[in-house]
Amino acid sequence: MPGIVYLVGAGPGDPELLTLKALRLIKYCDALVHDALIPDEITKEAGKNTEIFHVGKRAGKCSVPQAETNALILKLAKEGKNVVRLKGGDPFVFSRGGEEVSILEKNGISVEIVPGITSGIAAPTYFGIPLTHRDAASSVTFVTGHERVDKEKKTVNWRDLAKSSDSLVIFMGIKNIEFIVEELILGGLDKNTKCAVIQEATLKNQKCLIEKLDNLPDKIKEKEFLAPSIIIIGKIVEFKVNNNITKVSDVYLPDINKVQLYNKSQK
Repeated sequence: MPGIVYLVGAGPGDPELLTLKALRLIKYCDALVHDALIPDEITKEAGKNTEIFHVGKRAGKCSVPQAETNALILKLAKEGKNVVRLKGGDPFVFSRGGEEVSILEKNGISVEIVPGITSGIAAPTYFGIPLTHRDAASSVTFVTGHERVDKEKKTVNWRDLAKSSDSLVIFMGIKNIEFIVEELILGGLDKNTKCAVIQEATLKNQKCLIEKLDNLPDKIKEKEFLAPSIIIIGKIVEFKVNNNITKVSDVYLPDINKVQLYNKSQK
């Protein structure tokens, strides 16, 4: 009999933000297949007999192709192993979880989805920004900024988004921030709109800034913000809580340069 694949969200990074269910599954699974945005303190919770596979993706770094990750999860399940496919944030929010589930379903593998706290919610919360507020924002849009700027037909229309939502939460937007800001201003968004950028939310290296929209690209470069970062744009940033005492974790993201990724030659 094939095993079960548990598609599990690990949350934004702080191990204390794991759900109890996620922790239980990590402790008792036969195989753990995890992404790059998972601190070592979380993967170390796996049992001593658990097989662990790092298939992480980080911007600009070597990574395991998605097709190989799909094949690995499928292989492990067909061997009768119960597999935790561990993803940063929530497994169905900009994480290719839907693609992986589709492959497993086509091959008759049972899947259970375990939600996690997405960084799009955790980052502004830790920085004291309420994503909704009766006086500022009745709508919020989660959007990826990772789309290639030279892509012939784009799925994200930034000019339309400029006026269609009270606040924007942008995942993976650092690389394309100049293009994004230009398009939003062309779409009618006030260049003085407040924005926030939060890098490595909830973790020891968390850093944040608040800036006007038109100054955002230059400030991101000046302050050397890198992925993973969340960008929040909208009036909601003005409602930031200033006496927020949320404490970040003492945990760091693993150094991707020192991590050995899974590849076919290892098995």
